[in-house]
Amino acid sequence: MYSEAYCMAVKGIDGCMIRVEADVSDGLPAFSLVGFLSSELKEARERVRIAMKNSGFRLPPKRITVNLSPADIRKDGTGYDLAIAVSVLTAFGFIPQDSIRKYAFIGELSLEGRIQGICGVLPQVYTAYENGITHCFVSQDNAEEAGVVQDIQIIAVSDLAELVSVLQNNTVSQKKYNPHGQGAEETFQELDFSDVNGQKMVRRAVEVAVAGRHNLLMIGPPGSGKTMIAKRVPGIMPQMDFEEQMEISKIYSVAGLLSKELPFVKKRPFRDPHHTVTQPALLGGGRYPKPGEVSLASGGVLFLDELAEFHRQTIDVLRQPLEDGFVNVTRIDGTYRYPARCQLIAATNPCPCGYYPNRKKCNCTSVQIKNYLGKISQPILERMDICIETLPLDYQDFCEEKTICNENSAQMQQRIQKAQTIQSERYQKMSVFHNAQLLPSMIDTYCKMDTTAQIYVEDIFHKMEFSARVYHKILKVARTIADLDGKEMIEKEHLVEAVFYRTADLKYWGNEL
Repeated sequence: MYSEAYCMAVKGIDGCMIRVEADVSDGLPAFSLVGFLSSELKEARERVRIAMKNSGFRLPPKRITVNLSPADIRKDGTGYDLAIAVSVLTAFGFIPQDSIRKYAFIGELSLEGRIQGICGVLPQVYTAYENGITHCFVSQDNAEEAGVVQDIQIIAVSDLAELVSVLQNNTVSQKKYNPHGQGAEETFQELDFSDVNGQKMVRRAVEVAVAGRHNLLMIGPPGSGKTMIAKRVPGIMPQMDFEEQMEISKIYSVAGLLSKELPFVKKRPFRDPHHTVTQPALLGGGRYPKPGEVSLASGGVLFLDELAEFHRQTIDVLRQPLEDGFVNVTRIDGTYRYPARCQLIAATNPCPCGYYPNRKKCNCTSVQIKNYLGKISQPILERMDICIETLPLDYQDFCEEKTICNENSAQMQQRIQKAQTIQSERYQKMSVFHNAQLLPSMIDTYCKMDTTAQIYVEDIFHKMEFSARVYHKILKVARTIADLDGKEMIEKEHLVEAVFYRTADLKYWGNEL
């Protein structure tokens, strides 16, 4: 007898439908699984067989063949167990075939028949909805996460016997799971820019960087507020829409970072990996590919503190993701693509002790300083749209009158939201969303300058010997500054500010760009 059930496979953060076909025939008793399977999926044969036995289903000695189709897609993980068990039980007549035609089954089976949670449920349920599935059976552990997709009915079951009983008695409608909402609200207090004293130039640079999604590098002595400022950046970024929340939640689901308490990501992520992070951890990959820090920060901030302490090769792997907005992880069984549309913010000291060029405190030799800063390659520096110097604070910066007047995050966010709305309207028919994403072919169209600005930028290009990439980044930053001012054309004052944001890297790394 033949039967089929449905489940999903995850490749990157997207899913694809898998049809689990079971055939029961006469012959020597056997249980075969086919369909380009990984080692843990091949072991599902024993898990499913024993789980069915311990759930009270006595199967006659028959030849059982289960095929996971399409056979050219590699299947790995343990989330196929439930669909395999349902398909086999349907083939033996325990479950009516007509009752599961529009159902999907996701879960791992324990030997006693309990249904256990797995990673990556959210993209699987979303794929099921896109393919016309009306009901999805999941474990109790994954119910909150699966319930985020509101246009498909989620049925949470605890074990195989309960699932079969629901299907046999046609009580699916009575078992419909009612999620508590699209994820619990994070209860942590948002860090506010009103806590930051002084550093007016840095605050302005951060505002410009966030408004256009430009990469930012801060260089300065210890205690000047670099880390403090970076941690407050998510609080001035505009709120995410549902599509952004869904994409980020898919990434976190595949990485196994969602939970019952937080089944859906609503806040922009902030990731700050330690400088000892490895290339696969930063970029993604591993034996079983998983998204890395650059993907987990997608839609938010990737903060690399003490940038000069990172291994140079580790930093350099970010070149392609910063340009393309995604990461391709290639393995022998296929290529996995993860989003990497994050805003890179980096901070570094100017020398090993951190106090250069203050020679009263800094005793580092010129060779030590050069070797220290040399860990940051020129190609990475060129991908930093804005490089700003953080200066040591004076006592006056902490005076009560000044701290009371500190601008808060809500005020900054309001201006940033206005500038990004201008960009959304400008690029609504394009494949870009922010100024930082403009392609070279789009520069002439969207970065129009008045006559004074054209004369200035031509003069400064020859004097400072910018590369083509840096030149284009200056124009993009100037476009963002003009948007913050509500100006249609880029004016000279906008270009002057944009060029100023390239002077700190020239000061510390020399005129090698």
